[in-house]
Amino acid sequence: MSTDYDNALLRQGILHFKAGEPGMALRYFERALETADDNLTRLVALEYLSRLVDDPVQKRQYLESALAIDPVHPEARRALAILDGRLKSEDIINPDTLPPPAPGNIAVQTDRFTCPNCGGRMVYTPDGASLTCEFCARTQPMTAAPAAEQDFFTAMASARGHSTAVSMQVSHCQGCGAEFLLAARELSTACPWCASHHVVRQDRTLSVPDSILPFNLDKAEAFRRLQDWGKTGHPRVGAEISSPRPLYLPVWCFTIVGSAPWNGQIIRDERLVPVSGEEVVYLVDVVVPAVQGPPRLFSSLLEGITFQHIVAYDSRYLAGWPAQVPSVSLSNAALEARRLSVGQVRKSVHVQTDHVRNLTVQTSRLAVDTYRLVLLPVWLADVSHHPSPLPVAVNGATGTVHIG
Repeated sequence: MSTDYDNALLRQGILHFKAGEPGMALRYFERALETADDNLTRLVALEYLSRLVDDPVQKRQYLESALAIDPVHPEARRALAILDGRLKSEDIINPDTLPPPAPGNIAVQTDRFTCPNCGGRMVYTPDGASLTCEFCARTQPMTAAPAAEQDFFTAMASARGHSTAVSMQVSHCQGCGAEFLLAARELSTACPWCASHHVVRQDRTLSVPDSILPFNLDKAEAFRRLQDWGKTGHPRVGAEISSPRPLYLPVWCFTIVGSAPWNGQIIRDERLVPVSGEEVVYLVDVVVPAVQGPPRLFSSLLEGITFQHIVAYDSRYLAGWPAQVPSVSLSNAALEARRLSVGQVRKSVHVQTDHVRNLTVQTSRLAVDTYRLVLLPVWLADVSHHPSPLPVAVNGATGTVHIG
């Protein structure tokens, strides 16, 4: 039988905590935890107790017990990240008072790829495994590292989760010594003077990728896929297709966890009867574009995409291949991922409960668990169409064709 005694102890503990009396607060929270008859009281008591104890072993026990009740509890996740050394206290920011971006241009370092045999420039070969010299054809093998996911709570507690691309960058060419500009959304470029390729190194001021899906199709193969696709009548037989252009397209990729209580109505005996339930949510690879672009093209391109061949980001994959830095922040992309997840929950409920009406889904228990910023290989082209050309894209990893 539930009572309010545990909650009264909890309230007294909070009052002593706020009054700067940690000893008294500790005793009240310990007693509240012993007598708690519901998980919410236990969760609050555990979280406060983790703040009050100094012993790291005991602090970890309290935090892990809290996360056992609520795996996505933000304060407990953040405190455990600090305890593990994955987050520094001085890096925690107030998202409501973010510092403005630095005005003007900033200087960045770049990686340059030259052939050890003839000094020519090395470019990535779309085979997923090597660089090739454009002059002497010497190849240089690459070893791919496995891709890793990032903890969302840790990122959102620091500036990393709120940063976007800077307005302009200045890069110093190591080939001819010239300085040139990199647009805010460019991650790789060729020097306007000596044509050597440069890739921006990872920098705290930039939203940089941590994973990449390398190109597997060269230009000739991408054009052949487009021609074969055009012969099927999309959008019409004989349509003129432009020469494809390569681009690494950045996307945010999330794992959504939690539960989603829902309620609605169904017709039973010619009456509307209330129904309710709760969906356990574990959605992997919820993909959100990290740049603005043609919505229909992006939707088609990202639908059903798989990441089984994804590897850790390596600047060598961008040697000779253009890439964009994201213009959509991690925090905004996470909101869109949650919205997409609610759509998946609604579909699941409709499948399990036929003809449910007036369906509402609670989202307070849904949370982003992990994320990664992935570069997707895309060949872009245009198809002649009245009154204006239609954008078309070839997935640079699988060869599938998508139209906007």
